[in-house]
Amino acid sequence: MDELIDILTPEGKPTGKTALKSEAHKNGWFHATAHIWFFTSDKKILLQKRAHTKKVFPGIWDISVAGHIGAGETVLEGAKREILEEIGLKIENKKLVKIGTRIHQVAHENGIKDNEHHHVFIAELEVALATLTMQREEVDGLKLWDLSILKETKNLKNVLLPQFHNYYAGVYDKIIKHLK
Repeated sequence: MDELIDILTPEGKPTGKTALKSEAHKNGWFHATAHIWFFTSDKKILLQKRAHTKKVFPGIWDISVAGHIGAGETVLEGAKREILEEIGLKIENKKLVKIGTRIHQVAHENGIKDNEHHHVFIAELEVALATLTMQREEVDGLKLWDLSILKETKNLKNVLLPQFHNYYAGVYDKIIKHLK
C-alpha cells in the first residue's frame, strides 16, 4: 500500500516534507519505520511470514510487526497502528518498550532504496497466538519460535536474514534482559 510519509534528514530530523512511500523508496529519501518484536514469558518470539506479494524479502519469516510511520504520526502511534493492522492486536503505550533506533540503508535489486530510521520496540505477547488476525496483504503466517532463533539466523533458510544477524542478536539480548 502506498502511503504518505514524512521525509527525514539522514540524521532523523524532520524536513517538513512529505512524499508517497514509493517516491521515498525510488529516490532514497530517509523516513521512519517501526519494528515491534513480540516475545512471550517462556522465551518464544513471534515471527510473521511476509506475504509473497511484498516487494522486498517476500516469503521470509521476519519481525513480528513492522511498518512505515505515516505523515504526521508519532512513532508510537504508527507502531500501534501497524500492530493493529498486521496482527489485529490493540496494545497500550506502556506495553511497548523502545530499545533503540537503527539506521538501515539497503539498495534492493528491484530499485527500492531503503533509507530508514527503524524505531525498535519489544513487547510481551500476552494473548494466545490463535486470537491474532493476519492482514493478508502483508502477512502469510504467524508462528512462535524459540527465542534463540534470533542468535541462530546464520544457518537458517527463509527465516530472518543473515545479513542482519547482529541486529537480531541485539534484540535477543534486550529481551533476555527485560525478562530478568
